[in-house]
Amino acid sequence: MWLSVVAAVSHGRVHRRLGLGPRSRLDLLHDLVAALVRHERIEASWARAYEMRGYAEQFIDCVKRGDTNERDMCMVDFWLTEKDLIHKLFKVLASQFQPHPGSYAHLLQIPNRDGLDHTEMAVIELKGNPFLPLIRPCCNTEKILLNQFLKGYREDMQQAAALQVPEGTPV
Repeated sequence: MWLSVVAAVSHGRVHRRLGLGPRSRLDLLHDLVAALVRHERIEASWARAYEMRGYAEQFIDCVKRGDTNERDMCMVDFWLTEKDLIHKLFKVLASQFQPHPGSYAHLLQIPNRDGLDHTEMAVIELKGNPFLPLIRPCCNTEKILLNQFLKGYREDMQQAAALQVPEGTPV
């Protein structure tokens, strides 16, 4: 069996190949960012969602600074292919993300597509969206029987360690 190192060598590529070429990749990323702004939660393949997340977060950083900066407006014009979303972007999303210092999107893995190509799928959503959360809040596990046993065991061990007499002392 031959071990190949070819898969680990990047050959200067710093991003994934999404599509047929650089223009196709950019078009795909533009459409994904516009869909994320419009719907605030989208489902895509893991590679596409992971690649798009960084661009979307940089984009939201530009939006948070407001619509007075010319460079930021050029960025908005570049990333949004649907110009009707600009109002939503500056009025709704910018005010929604003002208190957050960063990390504006959740990326969650969902089950693979069966029957088609078994692609790893993901859901990417903006924080603070109006939908029900995909991550259920953690329930209180203190009352579970196993955790009660472990808690009692820890307390017994701490008491035994506290009562244990050091070896050098006379009894």
